[in-house]
Amino acid sequence: VALLGLAACSDSKDSSTTTGTAAATTVADGTSSTTPEAGDATVVLSDSSLGKILTTADGMTLYLFTPDTPTSSACTGGCATAWPPLTTAAVGGEGLDAAQFGTLDRGDGTTQVTYNGHPLYQFSGDTAAGDVTGQGSGGSWFAVTSEGTAAGG
Repeated sequence: VALLGLAACSDSKDSSTTTGTAAATTVADGTSSTTPEAGDATVVLSDSSLGKILTTADGMTLYLFTPDTPTSSACTGGCATAWPPLTTAAVGGEGLDAAQFGTLDRGDGTTQVTYNGHPLYQFSGDTAAGDVTGQGSGGSWFAVTSEGTAAGG
């Protein structure tokens, strides 16, 4: 399955811009979070076999793609089918720095969520909360740590 997902990835680039998201607030432990607005998805820090990583509120792993830049997604077409971009406005759950969240405009007209300058994706091969089957795929796909870096990298 991972090879299928990698084969679907293209080298095309989207022209994009980076913008901010919801306003940040500081919580008691000194980290910041955001106040969810209608339609926002919460990104949380979850324990996994890779350590603490970013997931959706329902536990689905979020990945970064190393060919991406902070303003451009290199995953389009069939790649974006195998690796769906996170396009719902996101707010950070406990332990995540709200200032690290942003967005970029994809060439298909959607807005993709970024964390620490990395566009975020899910993997179609992950079927249950906690799955990390996309980790290391093609040497380019990695789960995202709370620091916004590649897990295990």
